[in-house]
Amino acid sequence: MAAAAASSAAVPAAARAAAPVPRPVARTMRAEAASNERFADKQKEGDVRSKNIVAAKAVADAIRTSLGPKGMDKMIETKDGEVLITNDGATIMSHMQVFHPTARMLVELSKAQDIEAGDGTTSVVVLCGSMLNQCQKLLSKGIHPTHITEAFQSAAAKAEEVLDSVAIPVDLEDRPSLVQAATTSLASKVISAHSDVLAPLAVDAVLRVLDPAMPDNVDLDNIKVVKALGGTVEEAELIEGLVFPKRASHVASGPTRIAGAKIGLIQFCLSAPKTDMENTVVVSEYSAMDRVLDSERKHILKLCKAIKASGCNVLLVQKSILRDAVTDLSLHYLAKMKIMVVTNVERDDIEFVSKTVGARPVAHIDHLTPEKLGSADLAEEVSTDGGKRIVKITGVPKPCPTVCLLVRGSNKLVLDEAERSMHDALCVVRAIVKKRALIVGGGAPETEVALKLTEWANTLTGMSSVCTRAFAEALEVIPYTLAENAGLYPIHIVTELRKRHAEGCSTAGINVRSGCISDLLKEDVRQPLLVSTSAIALATETVRMILKVDDIVPVR
Repeated sequence: MAAAAASSAAVPAAARAAAPVPRPVARTMRAEAASNERFADKQKEGDVRSKNIVAAKAVADAIRTSLGPKGMDKMIETKDGEVLITNDGATIMSHMQVFHPTARMLVELSKAQDIEAGDGTTSVVVLCGSMLNQCQKLLSKGIHPTHITEAFQSAAAKAEEVLDSVAIPVDLEDRPSLVQAATTSLASKVISAHSDVLAPLAVDAVLRVLDPAMPDNVDLDNIKVVKALGGTVEEAELIEGLVFPKRASHVASGPTRIAGAKIGLIQFCLSAPKTDMENTVVVSEYSAMDRVLDSERKHILKLCKAIKASGCNVLLVQKSILRDAVTDLSLHYLAKMKIMVVTNVERDDIEFVSKTVGARPVAHIDHLTPEKLGSADLAEEVSTDGGKRIVKITGVPKPCPTVCLLVRGSNKLVLDEAERSMHDALCVVRAIVKKRALIVGGGAPETEVALKLTEWANTLTGMSSVCTRAFAEALEVIPYTLAENAGLYPIHIVTELRKRHAEGCSTAGINVRSGCISDLLKEDVRQPLLVSTSAIALATETVRMILKVDDIVPVR
C-alpha cells in the first residue's frame, strides 16, 4: 500500500517537471543568465587590466630609485658573467629579464625614449608607472577606459603647450648653454665628477659633424666613441681622424710612424689561396714540400708588391673569420716595404673609416689602385699612460664629416660607464639641435605642467575633469622621487614646490645639492625641451595602449 502511494505521488511530480515553463519566467531566466555572463566578462576585463598595470608598475618601481643626481646605481650581472654598474635607465631596462608582455612594453618605451631624445630613459618609465597607478584608481571608481584614454591624450597635448610656453630658446652659437645642458645630463652618472671634461667634448663633437644640409638633425653614426683601457676619464680627447685601440700589426722592424699616409682599406686575406673544398695533400718528399712553401711565399710576395705599387703605406685589413687572414710572412714583407698594418678592423667600422680618410674598400688586389686610397697627414702608434699602445691617424682631408672621441678609464667598469655617459651627452646636444629650446630640470617643468593642468581641469566638466586632474597628479612623481632619492622629506618638498610655482616662479625646482627649493635657472640646471615633451608623449601613448587591452590571448 505504501509503495503504491509513493508511486502515485511521483507521477504528478514528473508531470510537473515536464510541463513547459511560462514565457515570462523563461525570459527572466535568460536575462539573468545574460547578465551573469556580462558580469563575468567585465570581471575578466578588470582582472586583465589589473594584472597588466601591476606588471608595469613593478618594472617602474624597480628602476625608480635610479632617478636623479642622487639616485642609486644598479649592479647587473650578464649571462656571460660580466658585471655592469650603472644608473642609466636604458641600460638597466635592456638587461632586465622580463616575461610579462606588458612589462616588456616598458622596456620598449625606454628604448623609444633613448632613440628620440637620448636622455630621460628613467623618467619616462617612472612617469608611465605613475600614470598607470592613477588609472587604477580611476578604474576602481567605475570610469570607463575609453574616457580615461581620451582625457589623457588631451592632457598630454595641453602639457606640451605648457612646456613650450616656459621653454627658453637657444642658439647653437651659444656654446656655454649647450655645455651646461650636457653637464646636467651627466650629473646623475657614475662619472659625474668628470662632467667638466666630457660635456665640452660632446658639444664640440656634435657641432663638428653638423651637416648644413640637415640643420635640424645630427647623425650620431658620424661620431665614434673609442674606448682605451688605461689612464683616467679626464684624459678623454676629441680627434679629427681615426683611432684604433690596438697596436699596429707588424714585426720588430715594422714602421710605427708614417708621415703623408696613403691609406688602403682591403677586405681580402693576405695569405696563400685556399680551395673551396676540403682536401688533404700528402707530401712524401722534402723537395715537394719546398716547392709548396716556395709557391706560397711567391704568392704572398706578389700581393705585397701589388700593395706597394699602388702607393699604399698604411694598410687597414678588415676583420676576417679566417685566423690567418694576415700571416706572419706577409707582415714581414710589408714591414720590409715600410708599410704600417692595422688588422681586425670591424666590419661595422668600414663605412666610418671610408668617410673619414676617403679610402674605398677593396675586395681584390687587382682593384687596389691609387684612386682607391685615402690620405692623412700622419699615422702613428703612440703609447698611453697605462702602457697600452694605440694607433692614431690625424690630419685627414677637410672638411671631415666624422670625429672620434677617445675615452679612457682605469678599469673596464669605469670605461663602459664613461662610454654610456658620453652617448647620453651626445644625444642631449642632438636633442637641442632637433628642438632648439631648453627648460630647467629638478622637477620644475613637471610641477609647472601639473599646476596648469589642474587649473585647466577646473574649467572642464564630468569625467574629463577628473581624469585630467589625475594626469596632473601623476606628473608630480618626478619631483617626489627626486626628493626621496636625495634623502629629503618628499611631501614637504613637493608642497613647497607647488607653493613656489603657484606664486609665479616657473623655474623653481629641487636643488638636491643644497636640499631645498631654489631657482634652477640661476643654478644653470637645464635640459633640452625635447626630453620632457618626448617623455610625456611616449608615456601617455604607452598607458593608453595598456588600458585598451582587455584580454591576453596565448598563441601556441
